[in-house]
Amino acid sequence: MLKNNTLPVLYSLRNCPYAMRARIAIFYAQQRVILRDVVLSNKPKAMLAASPKGTVPVLVLPNNKTEEKSQVIDESLAVMLWALTENDPDDLLQKYDPDNLTAMLKLITTFDSEFKTCLEAYKCAKRYHENTIKACRQACEVYIQQLELRLSQHGFLMSAQPSLTDIALLPYIRQFARVERQWYLQSPYPKLKQWLNNYLQSPMFTQVMAKNPLWQENNQSLYFVATK
Repeated sequence: MLKNNTLPVLYSLRNCPYAMRARIAIFYAQQRVILRDVVLSNKPKAMLAASPKGTVPVLVLPNNKTEEKSQVIDESLAVMLWALTENDPDDLLQKYDPDNLTAMLKLITTFDSEFKTCLEAYKCAKRYHENTIKACRQACEVYIQQLELRLSQHGFLMSAQPSLTDIALLPYIRQFARVERQWYLQSPYPKLKQWLNNYLQSPMFTQVMAKNPLWQENNQSLYFVATK
């Protein structure tokens, strides 16, 4: 068995969309990591020592002999790219066309900034029963319609094959679908609903979303590794 200090350590939060997509990428990359589930109201000292900004995911890579300290990756997209650069058996980075990664990152960046802002406003409008909820939903739909159009042309967001974009946007669309559940089920986005449902019903999602005990100092290590 590998010693703990030879494995990356991933600080995660089960329902955080950023942590979720990091775990999804690690799953598809078949990377073995030590998983530490945390709550942000009680951030572990070890996590804060690695990344003082105190958000998840935080991936701490094991020391190399040439390095004085561990490398830390604390942005979700960077964690995804690290994992898939290490191993990408499903070619989610679509290396057969170098221009694809540029296009994928551009779309992901749009959703990380513009759509995420609209989504947070939509969630707040529902939570506080604001009369702006319809307008907030319609602002989100501008982006949802773009995805529906893409999925009407091929089975996944970039092409007929799954990609980095699909797994990066999946947690956002899951959140969108849960805000007004009944409205969503009747919404005019059949391709998007099928795409989302296929992921949510997959063995991958079951493993990625497994509920684990919260990590505490001196706890026994919990390993996260894909079992396809």
